[in-house]
Amino acid sequence: MSETGNDAAAAPEQGDDTPLRRAIGPRLLILFVIGDILGTGIYATTGQVAGKIGGALWLPFLIGFVVAVLTAASYVELVGKYPKAAGAALYTQKAFKVPFLTFIVAFMVMCSGLSSASAAARAFSGDYLSEFTDVFPPTLIAILFILALAALNLRGVSESVKTNVVLTTVELTGLVVILTIGAWAVLTGDGEPSRLGEFQAGGTGFALLTSVLGATALGFFAFVGFEDSVNMAEETKDPVRTFPKAIFIGVAVTGTIYVLVALVSSLLVDYRVLEDSSGPLLEVVKAGGLDFPPKLFALIALFAVTNSALINIMMASRLCYGMANERILPRALGRVLPRRRTPVVGIVFVSLLAIGLVCTGEIAGLGDTTSFLLLCVFAVVNIAVLVLRRDPVEHQHFRTPTVLPVLGAITTLILASPLSDRPADVYIRAGVLLAIGIGLWALNKVVLKARGED
Repeated sequence: MSETGNDAAAAPEQGDDTPLRRAIGPRLLILFVIGDILGTGIYATTGQVAGKIGGALWLPFLIGFVVAVLTAASYVELVGKYPKAAGAALYTQKAFKVPFLTFIVAFMVMCSGLSSASAAARAFSGDYLSEFTDVFPPTLIAILFILALAALNLRGVSESVKTNVVLTTVELTGLVVILTIGAWAVLTGDGEPSRLGEFQAGGTGFALLTSVLGATALGFFAFVGFEDSVNMAEETKDPVRTFPKAIFIGVAVTGTIYVLVALVSSLLVDYRVLEDSSGPLLEVVKAGGLDFPPKLFALIALFAVTNSALINIMMASRLCYGMANERILPRALGRVLPRRRTPVVGIVFVSLLAIGLVCTGEIAGLGDTTSFLLLCVFAVVNIAVLVLRRDPVEHQHFRTPTVLPVLGAITTLILASPLSDRPADVYIRAGVLLAIGIGLWALNKVVLKARGED
């Protein structure tokens, strides 16, 4: 990978033209990326991935890591060229100049963040919480959970990001516990190494291919999050310098942890046991040779899924803000609290949508929907970075080798295709969401035309 320069001062976007507060430095951004990627995916869906592939649980996470790096390289180049809050929507509009496509991409990104946050809320109210109490209905707990995160977001970006740092530290601790248990198992000769090469589908050929692709597509849910960080560009100090290092370090750290956790999980627990559990890493703790309290690990897992939901709600609201500024959504969604300087209308709007998803979906379906939507978006972004090579900017920025976005587009399209053996209900859910998006786009066009602004 190459970098054409680091002179952030040359970028016109680096001034104080944004109404949002630039409160995020390099270290906070790295922790933000790590915290955004870590969380619900690895803590809640590992068992479902194991059910699709078998004991070779590490393979989908390794492939997902490679796909994430390819797409992350495209995001790094684009956020360096255009350090604005709208992310994939901004890149799509600049590359293709088709407002309808821009809106669909933006809406898919928003829905993916909200389905991810809703999956986290469902995970919070599920088996991990049941280690302590099961008095209240899970749906009620999940709704209250979303409302609490919305209130924190309204407090301010600094408070939200600092909370993210604390929660990231806690969830990293939980994964370190898993890795320590795995190291102890290796040293003491526990576990079953033969499981690591065991495929649920058996044999070779097309069945094995679809098994691997299906597991990778679902497991990719664990990697989503790095793309959210670009929506913080207007609240980051010196984004042109900061983003390349932060995104690549974040993806590398989390990818390494995921592959190791998958190896430990398969080594210590049969994939059928993992598949039947909604708290698969809790099964690993119970099976390990170290005497680590299951309730303490359940508490750590609750912090982890909280972090995922917090960041996704935060990012969806910033996406609303960015799209409103780009005139893709109504201007009201860009309204900022005068004192807190947070996008108040965007936060309320996305929180209501998240509550709706919580009431209609479960963890596995919401997680798979998140992966599918983002894989489609990532394919567009990988193509956009190539198209936008024709649009040079005055300031210097990171430039990724051309082969990476090409491979990124191919791999994301394959994982989004029916080759991944994705359940039909995921496509149906995504189709309904897109239908809602098209309806909103049409309504917005009518309103703008009535005002003479179209």
